[in-house]
Amino acid sequence: MSIMSPHPPSHRVSDVAALLGVSDDTVRRWIDQRHVRAAKDTTGRLRVDGASLAAFLVTQQQERQDLADGAQTQSMRNHIRGIVAKVISDKVMSQVELVTGNLSIVSLVSTEAVRELGLQVGSIAVAQVKATNVSLQLPVTR
Repeated sequence: MSIMSPHPPSHRVSDVAALLGVSDDTVRRWIDQRHVRAAKDTTGRLRVDGASLAAFLVTQQQERQDLADGAQTQSMRNHIRGIVAKVISDKVMSQVELVTGNLSIVSLVSTEAVRELGLQVGSIAVAQVKATNVSLQLPVTR
């Protein structure tokens, strides 16, 4: 069971660019090339459809070369912003997959937490990684 809100998530081009570490022009190219869907909001600003962005990122991630060869050192506590790519829920627990750059992070959280945070495919979320677990929270908005 997937939990949906009545308003599908959408994001400003500049927010998507900053989140993914690319330029606004790159995001606009993805829109022009129909890799992701976008529409203008009531103020005339272009907003990227969160679900199509998530699908595009998953596809891009699958096409990337495995980066496991590169060693990375990180602290025991990190906050990683990304796009929710999958939410699989049952009555008690949910599996949430967050995609950011070349990372895919899967967290098992209560379905109640998913509901309270409003997490759905295309939402922006923050994974907090500690030594033995990953928790999700919503980013501070501007």
